[in-house]
Amino acid sequence: MREAGAASGACLTHGTVRAAVGQHRIALVIPTRNRAGELLRLLESLARQTAPPHQVIVVDGGEETVEGIAGEFPALHVTYRRVYPPSLARQRNVGLQAMEPSITIAGFLDDDMVVEPDAVRAMLAFWESAPPDIGGVAFNIANQPRPRAIWLKSLFFMESRRRGVILRSGYHTSIGCVAQTVVGVDWLPGGASVWRRRVIDEFQYDEWFAGTGWMEDIEYSHRVRGRYRLAVVADAPVQHLISPMPRDRNFLFGQWEAVNRMYLVRKFPELSVGLCYWAILGQVLTSLGNAVLNRDPGLFVRAAGNCVGLGTLVAGRLPRIGGTLK
Repeated sequence: MREAGAASGACLTHGTVRAAVGQHRIALVIPTRNRAGELLRLLESLARQTAPPHQVIVVDGGEETVEGIAGEFPALHVTYRRVYPPSLARQRNVGLQAMEPSITIAGFLDDDMVVEPDAVRAMLAFWESAPPDIGGVAFNIANQPRPRAIWLKSLFFMESRRRGVILRSGYHTSIGCVAQTVVGVDWLPGGASVWRRRVIDEFQYDEWFAGTGWMEDIEYSHRVRGRYRLAVVADAPVQHLISPMPRDRNFLFGQWEAVNRMYLVRKFPELSVGLCYWAILGQVLTSLGNAVLNRDPGLFVRAAGNCVGLGTLVAGRLPRIGGTLK
């Protein structure tokens, strides 16, 4: 086990997992929208667990419902809920409200995750010996890419060699795949996190984040971290099989990169509005640079979205922008 801050070495996707699972009961909430194939793949991976979850809650925000798929896995004790129009933050909150009373820890999985066979057992084993000040932990995303151009991004307070921290600009640094359990990170990925029941009872997701809700997990983590420590469990690996973003969503995402980030910063006085403006400028330059290097016209559109979002902020507005990325 190590403290957050130092750069991690090579990733180990498996470790020694204790056989005893203990007394904790875990629920996993899966918000989903129009991705029946990905949901089926995730549920199949949960059905293969050596220690399956005690409850799985599918919260469906799609135009095409997936209740039939949820019903194909009776051994997983699937609870189905529907939230429409879709809102990731709202779907998370509705999922948590559907927990059985006996659940002691609960978390979230994105529908494009695949959980390796011993991951839930390792997660339960970690919680059996977790100190009481640990409020939330993350699965270990084994295929998380390493950040690039750290030295350049650090000039704009967008990145740092310290892993898993939230900078004063409001930007969060990559966690990556960890070789050993890390305690003391500032944030947890929303689609691969598990929380104590008392944390869930105390904190809800901020439903200002509309639609896909980019940054809602950083905002939630930052509030919880004010009371509890956060960790990443090395022996609980998952794979995040991300589909490419549709090109027509680049402008929307570019706006979110500016507006949703500033919403986070303005909400917490310990963060810096000035540094956030500087980082958003760096975001514009990063989008343009990646567009040229990768010959990707969509990234020019994303840079345009960054600029429009930045202009909106300079004009004194902080709009709640809905929409979905997939």
